[in-house]
Amino acid sequence: MSNQGSNERFWENFHGPNMGYIEEQYEQFENDPSAVDPSLKEMFEEHGAPDWMKAAAPEKSNGVASTSEKDITKVTSALKLVEAIRRHGHLRASIYAVGNDERPSTNLLDLETYSLTEKDLENIPASWVWPEAPKNLTNALQVVETLKERYAGNIAFEFDHVHNEDERKWLQNKVDMGSFHVSLSNDEKKQLLQRLAEVEGFENFLAKTFVAQKRFSIEGLDVMVPMLDHIVRSASQDKIKHIMMGMAHRGRLNVLAHVLGKPYDRIFSEFHHSPDKELVPSEGSTGINYGWTGDVKYHFGAQKEIENGEQTATRVTLSHNPSHLEYVNPVVEGFTRAAQDDRTSAGYAEMDEDKAFGLLIHGDAAFIGEGVVAETLNMSDLPGYRTGGTVHIIANNLVGFTTNRKHGRSTRYASDLSKGFEIPVIHVNADDPISCMSAMALAYEYRQEFHKDILIDLIGYRRYGHNEMDEPRATQPKLYAEIDNHPTVAALFAEKLRSESVVEEGALDKIKEENEKKLREIYNNMSEHEANSPDVKDRPSGVERPLDSIETAIDIDRLRSLNEGMLKRPEGFNGFKKLEKILQRRSKMLDDGQKVDWATAEALAFASILEDGKPIRITGQDTERGTFAHRHLVLHDVKTGETYCPLHGLEQANASFDIHNSPLSEAGVIGFEYGYSVQAPEGLVIWEAQFGDFANAGQVIFDQFVSAGRAKWGEKSNMVFLLPHGYEGQGPEHSSARLERFLQLAAENNWTVANVTSSAQYFHLLRRQAAISNEEEARPLVLMTPKSLLRNQRVAVEGSRFSEGKFESLMKQPGLSKDKDKEKVKSLLLGSGKIMVDIEDTVEKSEESFETIDAVRVEQIYPFPEEKLAKMLEEYPNLEELVWVQEEPQNMGSWYFVEGILHRLLKDGQIHRYVGRPHRASPSVGEPNIHKTEQNRIIHEALQMSKGGNSHEGN
Repeated sequence: MSNQGSNERFWENFHGPNMGYIEEQYEQFENDPSAVDPSLKEMFEEHGAPDWMKAAAPEKSNGVASTSEKDITKVTSALKLVEAIRRHGHLRASIYAVGNDERPSTNLLDLETYSLTEKDLENIPASWVWPEAPKNLTNALQVVETLKERYAGNIAFEFDHVHNEDERKWLQNKVDMGSFHVSLSNDEKKQLLQRLAEVEGFENFLAKTFVAQKRFSIEGLDVMVPMLDHIVRSASQDKIKHIMMGMAHRGRLNVLAHVLGKPYDRIFSEFHHSPDKELVPSEGSTGINYGWTGDVKYHFGAQKEIENGEQTATRVTLSHNPSHLEYVNPVVEGFTRAAQDDRTSAGYAEMDEDKAFGLLIHGDAAFIGEGVVAETLNMSDLPGYRTGGTVHIIANNLVGFTTNRKHGRSTRYASDLSKGFEIPVIHVNADDPISCMSAMALAYEYRQEFHKDILIDLIGYRRYGHNEMDEPRATQPKLYAEIDNHPTVAALFAEKLRSESVVEEGALDKIKEENEKKLREIYNNMSEHEANSPDVKDRPSGVERPLDSIETAIDIDRLRSLNEGMLKRPEGFNGFKKLEKILQRRSKMLDDGQKVDWATAEALAFASILEDGKPIRITGQDTERGTFAHRHLVLHDVKTGETYCPLHGLEQANASFDIHNSPLSEAGVIGFEYGYSVQAPEGLVIWEAQFGDFANAGQVIFDQFVSAGRAKWGEKSNMVFLLPHGYEGQGPEHSSARLERFLQLAAENNWTVANVTSSAQYFHLLRRQAAISNEEEARPLVLMTPKSLLRNQRVAVEGSRFSEGKFESLMKQPGLSKDKDKEKVKSLLLGSGKIMVDIEDTVEKSEESFETIDAVRVEQIYPFPEEKLAKMLEEYPNLEELVWVQEEPQNMGSWYFVEGILHRLLKDGQIHRYVGRPHRASPSVGEPNIHKTEQNRIIHEALQMSKGGNSHEGN
């Protein structure tokens, strides 16, 4: 009769550490029975090996222990299964609230795929497949079931693409153990239900009260609001000073109301569209619009201060955002870096990653579809742009306007783009509030631990059409048949709490009634006042003020001292000898009889601005050296490779100087620098294009943010754009910075557009721009900068031009205007930039007298110095024509901008005409010889008297 059953029951009495002790003693017993205690010897002789050791005991062949190949295969297969669950659990996870039937099936988590049965797994100890398994798990089957719950439930993970071993292990441990899960008390669960009901009730109230108005509702992703509540609360507890948020339209009004605390009455006011009545918000809320032209309600941002119980507070900022969806991403990153940087001391700004962090909410179709997302993600770990980790949320409603997933992306998930940047991904079902809160808790903890980006793919749905006026059932009939019958997250959570006896039956209905009553009272108490249709607000007085009176000259001795300081090098620094020889020439440029070139003028402007205590940040492609090898503000030790910036060693510097080569990106980098300039208004933020032509890759940022941000939102920027511009025969992509586009956007003193032709003019313009930093007069500067002119001696000027005078919007043409008898002048040439230098060169080399021709350089094209030019024209009593000269084609450049202005300035009998290239589709020719022919023709024609053009009669 077998005693196996009694033996198994006997060994059940041993647990935990005792099992290890018994295993050790049994192994000694097998080698030498007399080596163990007599009582143990007797026990082993009666009961044999412990049954858990038998399960893994190797077979014996010829009396020698041997491992069964079958057993090894089973254990190896079990290990593969466990690893597959961790890697691919997301493929079977319950992360879709609706539309789950569209998911492709997978067998990667099936036991059969690995030739395993449940019995096989039961016979394998848990520690063999998971060494750190909790003690309550004794076999591999329990391990598999536990890990499936954690990797393939309502929350799932992808982090196998993260190469950093410490990060990956940290994430795996958090998920394996489930230690990141948020545990809520019953009171906290009730509060969460209350919050979900508020979110839903707010949308329902808007839908009923403002019928057929766009609101881009959050419904289907309601849980995003309590998720944001959670991270804001966590950041506040950690005394983080700034949370910088960016998001598109979906759910924005709800986030404004519930996370940013924008008063309900103010939001209701913005919905009211009566043409004859102006609805006034209740007492305590502020104005309805920002800027002076305003914007639609779902584009506005907001700020909120959250007290930490001490002297400190956490400020939550939601950036204004136009309809260009993801373009707010780099802007928010710029906000964040500016909030982290200490710019008060010389050298690079000192960054504190724990002072601020970014939180970006993306659309599922836009995240994968908009290229600016990739540009922004690429900046996440670059020295000049990193912000110590951004928390990303994809507000995934499964549809892009009317476009299905299979037509909108080539990837399985909307989040897949992030994998290329080693960003961990958490997928979570928006119908499970506690899992969503847990996802946010893990994301925030990871950001704080590693200061890296992390992404939550919040998968829900969109209850209505894209903007509540669309009919989604025409394009997504199957999906919306499911959504129509799908309970809201508040209803699902209320039922869960009722089943747990946390709330009573009907609790949600009661909360809804109270919310509806509160919102109705707020709306009914709003007062209406008879008023005419409101006018556009007046522009701030600072915007109206011209900048001509700003003094920018510097004493010559101060300039010499700054110049000398920039030529010093740290002890032992091994500079590139050829370069150092060139740089040392700058030491004499301020001497009498010498001239200061463009690069030296720029360096002197920067140095003087730093001495004035204003920080500078300049970035762009190859900006440290300069695309045209003129700047050299970051020097490299030829032996060690270490770098040194002459402006960092400047004793007179009283603020930081940040200079960084940017990635090969325009839209993302321009957006980042714009955001930085808004958040750091006291500084001078500069972006330089490699060639000015490349700025068109950032056109959305120029159109929606830089040119109109202040008018729409009151968002003030003093940013400088250096755009190399000029026709040197380098073809269509290396000639024009598309000056005409910036002039077309110019209005209401929204920015300055200039094309200067002397190093002193550049110096004074930069100093003027720094002088209006953080002032009401602040505005961006768009500057056409030179290429070949960088080293042209006609651009270099004597040192006295820096220690005297200021920026001149109009300049008399050198070489042509000197000692001119103005009564003989019949033709006045007007133009800007390189073409005027070419004309100067031609005049000097010519033997003609040009008595009847004079010329004026328009150094600032916008705001156009109309009054100044009118006064100048009085000096020419016999003037017959104004000739606008430009290198750009007639449909480009400045002509169509200045034509009307010149027309207004004409007197009876005078005409104005255009000299330049004809209308062209392409900005320039691609053949250098043809370019030279064209350029010579323009110059020759400009210097000849000619009738024709547009006349002005009766003026």
